[in-house]
Amino acid sequence: MLDDQTTATMWPAAYPQGYAVVDVETTGLARDDRIVSAAVYRLDVRGEVEDHWYTLVNPERDPGPVWIHGLTSDVLESAPLFPDIAAEFAERLEGRVLVAHNAIFDWSMIAREYARAGSAAPTRQRLCTIALSKELALPLPNHKLESLAAHFGVVQQRAHHALDDARVLAEAFRPSLHAAARDGVRLPLLECLPLTEWSDTPARPRIGHQSSYRPAAQSTWRPSRKRPSCPYPNPGRYETGKPLVQGMRVAFSGDTSVDRELLEDRAVEAGLHVATSVSRLTSLLVTNDPESSTSKTVKAVSYGTPVVDEAAFTQLLRDVAPAGGAGAVPDAAASPDR
Repeated sequence: MLDDQTTATMWPAAYPQGYAVVDVETTGLARDDRIVSAAVYRLDVRGEVEDHWYTLVNPERDPGPVWIHGLTSDVLESAPLFPDIAAEFAERLEGRVLVAHNAIFDWSMIAREYARAGSAAPTRQRLCTIALSKELALPLPNHKLESLAAHFGVVQQRAHHALDDARVLAEAFRPSLHAAARDGVRLPLLECLPLTEWSDTPARPRIGHQSSYRPAAQSTWRPSRKRPSCPYPNPGRYETGKPLVQGMRVAFSGDTSVDRELLEDRAVEAGLHVATSVSRLTSLLVTNDPESSTSKTVKAVSYGTPVVDEAAFTQLLRDVAPAGGAGAVPDAAASPDR
């Protein structure tokens, strides 16, 4: 830990000027699930708590796993809708790096709620405390929040309650931040891009709930949907130094700067097949954390599947070679990869 004098003289100038430690509880894990509660701890440049905020959110649907978050339909019925708390939530995020445990999940849920409301969250960068713990090589048995909390001696009082989870994470993030500053570790910051794809369906009026907020756009967030089959045969694995070829099977794993759905859309538009798992037929795995122990990265290593990061993949998308050529694998042969 840095003492006050060291902090004043050695704190990295490139580090962010403030953080918003966030936790959201949701109706589930899918793209069309909703937020039922949210909490934000605002921290200063050195991770000291400035204030905190918490709200329930009416998801306008079944609350989902009540046995996890404890929020029933009766409790949420009188809670504000997300558009009603969007401005105050945005004020808490403004000008700060969003910090969360498995940040891609929290950011995706928040971004989609703002997209549904015809707006966008103001935060531009996020930091995942799982990624930071890996950068610091913390001796954790796993990447659960309770393990990170235990490592720093933080006592968790109400697991899966957004306010307490945010408090625990804020208290565990502070020593992590100081350790990173002491050791000159570059923070694993990723860009937060708002969802930009909208359907042409006019926004439906809400029934039985008066909201003071009105969407800025007459379009709604596009829900998840099943993608059409790739029309091109699989030409095989990606080879370093060569372009991607239409029909190649690409899998994604871990956190990405661009919203995963948009990145997958770009791949499909370029003529690639987005695979939901990794098999011997997978052409390429895209991940910013090739050392992680996810099932996809483990399988990629075992199969010898080529791996590139998001930045390299984005560059490759700019010049995808047309389908055709010897040795292509028929599309039907790749069915286990879907």
